[in-house]
Amino acid sequence: MKRSLINSLIMEADNFFKSHHVFLPPYAYWTPADWTAKGIEVEEIVDGQLGWDVTDYGLNDFMRYGLMLFTLRNGSPRSWERGFNKHYAEKVVILEVGQTHQMHFHWRKMEDIINRAGGTLAMELYNAAPDDSLDENDLRVNLDGVWRSLPAGTVVQLKPGESISLTPRLYHRFWAEGGRVLMGEVSSVNDDQNDNCFYNMLGTGRFSPIEEDEPPFYPLGNEYRRYWNP
Repeated sequence: MKRSLINSLIMEADNFFKSHHVFLPPYAYWTPADWTAKGIEVEEIVDGQLGWDVTDYGLNDFMRYGLMLFTLRNGSPRSWERGFNKHYAEKVVILEVGQTHQMHFHWRKMEDIINRAGGTLAMELYNAAPDDSLDENDLRVNLDGVWRSLPAGTVVQLKPGESISLTPRLYHRFWAEGGRVLMGEVSSVNDDQNDNCFYNMLGTGRFSPIEEDEPPFYPLGNEYRRYWNP
C-alpha cells in the first residue's frame, strides 16, 4: 500500500467514527515526532499494538480486499509479566460495500462481532475440520445469546445492534451489504502474529508492505518501534 493512501483512509475513517459518536483516545493522533518523545509509560500501547490498523494484504486493492480498524485495548504476555492482567481486547472496524475480508479462524481467540451502525453485516461461517479445511458438517453458533444450529457455509445477516459470538476454529469472512458498516469487536487478547489461520490466503499476509511515498500522519499499531525508543 502507498502511505498516501493509508493517510487518506485514516483521515476519512476518523471522520466516519466521529459521525457515529465514536471518539478515539489521544494516541490515535500522535505523530511520529510525538512518538520519539514518549517514554516507558506508553509500553502498553506498543505491546498491544493499539491504534490504527490498515491493510490490503499486499494485494493493492483496498476497496476489494482491505481492512480498516482501530484497536482500542488489548492485553499482551509482556503486560502480564508486569502484573497488568488485561485479558481482553476491543476494536472498531469499518466495512465498505464490495470489500471482502478473507476467510480465517483463530486458534485461541474468542470474539463477539457486533453491527454497531450502518448497513447489514454479512458473515459466512464454517467449522474448521481437523486438517484445517472447511468442514461441511452443521455448525452451532451463538447469536445475541441464542444458540442456533446452521448448515456449513451459512451467511448470517446482522442488522445494526445484532451480534454473533465466534469460538476458536470457526472460519468466518464478512462484508457489508446495503451500506457501509461500523463494526465492533470485543474479544479475548488479539494476537495477529500467531493466532490467525487463513484459508487459501491471498497476498503477502496480514500486514501490507508499505510504499513510503509521503510521511505518515500517524504510525500504525505495528510501526511504533520505528519511532519509540524509551
